[in-house]
Amino acid sequence: MPLDAQALSQALAATPGASPDGLQHTHSLLCRREAAAFQRAATDEHDTLVIACTQERRLFAALNEETAGAPSITERPIRFFNIRETGGWARDAAQATPKIAALLAAAQLPPPEPVGTVGYRSAGRTLVIGDATTASRAAALLGDGLDVSLLVTVPGGELPQAHDHAVHTGRLTGLSGWLGAFEAAWQSHQPIDLDLCTRCNACVEACPENAIDLGYQVDLSRCQSHRDCVRVCEAAGAIDFQREPVAHRERFDLVLDLQPAPAFTMHQPPQGYFHAGADERRLFDAVLQLRGLVGAFDKPRFFRYQQRLCAHSRNEQIGCTACIDVCSARAIRSDASAKGRSKNDLQPPGGIVVEPHLCVGCGACSTVCPSGALTYAAPNPADQGKRLQTLLATYARAGGRDAALLLHSEDAGQHLIDALGRAARTDRKLHGIPARVIPVPVWHTASTGLDLWLAAIAQGASQVWVLLTDEEAPDYRRALAEQMAIGQAILAGLGYRGEHLRLIDARDPQALDTALRGAPAQAVAKPATFATQADKRSTLELALDHLRQQAPAPVPDAITLPAAGSPCGTLQVDTERCTLCLACVGACPEGALADNPDRPQLKFIEKNCVQCGLCAGTCPERAITLQPRLWLADEGRARKSARVLNEAQPFVCIRCGKPFGTLRAIEMMLAKLAGHAAFQGAAAERLKMCSDCRVIDIHTHPGEVRITDL
Repeated sequence: MPLDAQALSQALAATPGASPDGLQHTHSLLCRREAAAFQRAATDEHDTLVIACTQERRLFAALNEETAGAPSITERPIRFFNIRETGGWARDAAQATPKIAALLAAAQLPPPEPVGTVGYRSAGRTLVIGDATTASRAAALLGDGLDVSLLVTVPGGELPQAHDHAVHTGRLTGLSGWLGAFEAAWQSHQPIDLDLCTRCNACVEACPENAIDLGYQVDLSRCQSHRDCVRVCEAAGAIDFQREPVAHRERFDLVLDLQPAPAFTMHQPPQGYFHAGADERRLFDAVLQLRGLVGAFDKPRFFRYQQRLCAHSRNEQIGCTACIDVCSARAIRSDASAKGRSKNDLQPPGGIVVEPHLCVGCGACSTVCPSGALTYAAPNPADQGKRLQTLLATYARAGGRDAALLLHSEDAGQHLIDALGRAARTDRKLHGIPARVIPVPVWHTASTGLDLWLAAIAQGASQVWVLLTDEEAPDYRRALAEQMAIGQAILAGLGYRGEHLRLIDARDPQALDTALRGAPAQAVAKPATFATQADKRSTLELALDHLRQQAPAPVPDAITLPAAGSPCGTLQVDTERCTLCLACVGACPEGALADNPDRPQLKFIEKNCVQCGLCAGTCPERAITLQPRLWLADEGRARKSARVLNEAQPFVCIRCGKPFGTLRAIEMMLAKLAGHAAFQGAAAERLKMCSDCRVIDIHTHPGEVRITDL
């Protein structure tokens, strides 16, 4: 593959944090013929050794340990990454120097900040669910390394004569938990107690209807109550047709489910649970994985949650449910209710609860969260943004144009990209990864969203594409499509031509090759230099401000946005229905709504609104309607300033002259209570007083009727 060492060295020398000498070494066949060059580099005094090849990772690691004077991998990490399939093996590889420089620069960035971990402990206690024959065969494969119990859920099949494993029969009624902490519940209703059964087969032979199988379960639909089986089993006493159904509940570390339909129906089942059904290949894959799941395990804590920013609930009213709806692992639940909480619970009800043991790290919750209450932590937004900015800045500095960032998963997405790179070497119909397309691996494709995409466009990207394979759950695809529709509406509304944001759904190299040949979209004239913030809303505001300033067409006062998933917008208040009770102000979690302590007013700061709907759900008069949009009037300053949505003439206390309430609200109250016996004479006059004067008047005239419920 063609490499321009001088151009690469110049581009890298100007990269912050990179070696001031630029590119250290270039080799045509580094893999084995020039292994000595690697050994020389391994002894150089550098904090990090970066190798732009992944094929001989094992060889280089072994050479490093055998090289005298070279630090061990634990002392000085070696970073391997690929520029061959991603850049060098394409039809326009001669123009790929800017992209290769960008990839080299990003590879030299320091590793992301470490995050906390979530621990699992498994002693290997395994539950196998299914029919007798299949479950017994699976147990035989697992029994030498795991403590296996069987739950036979359907009649039929055959159990082995030896009592090698605990065997239960019954109907599975519940299964919850995760690796090391599963809880299974089932109800047994079989007349035969498998703990007492000696498996002598006398009952099988005695039954005239052949209602008892070698799984030692009775098909009650065929049984005619001859009870010959009870007679021949008298010594063991294992058969009792009068036995009441018994509910069982036990804990297990691992679960192998061989039922036709899985017990867990979510797209991402818990770790430690494997569903194989009747698929032999999936069964053996599951057996191999289960045998390795004994001991202590850790995984990153993929998310950070700030309840104070959460727009899910207030006062048991439900607003935004975006994260709950999108989670494919069902790791997020509502915490809106105060029921069941102790009086000593310091955290008020509201918000959500994320179970870290169920979280699979997809990041979709942080992508759809409008307020930034949920943040992806591995890596965090600042680290993700720094990598994207480094790629784009280095690419532009090396002379690249129309950069398209291709975000893809580190698993299936990377395999597909590598497959296209290799296929393009021999198939002249394929182009390969174009020189302007920069692949960016992420843990999961749903972990980036509108803030990072628009920040990348503001920092000079022509396009941001997200590669989807068969890994993504349907809810992820929907959420990403909604976020991209919002971003594209903003860019189109600002006058940027072309399709800047797109989902690429590809399953094979040919489909991916075709999708990557799209025309570039219009980029900003001057790339932004701001750093991605830890706070999602701050990054989004920085990107929007720069895109507005660089807009190639006159900026409209407002851009209408799709309703689904919009993170910004305004409110429409029906002033005829609104009584200025200000319940909406107390419900707003983002400080978008406020009152005026000096007069009856409802004020609104549009920049703070996340369109959660809590205000509309709380309003007793149903006077509030959400309106998704991006308001750009007055160069964007208008949406950052407070404006009055509704105001009314205050009612003045008849005793002290202090304003309290609204004229309309007091008049409505007086009209409704005019015929009530308790509100006549002096009591009616007290309704026209502020709270202080009302108390004074009651104590001044103790003989008057006390109005205690005002």
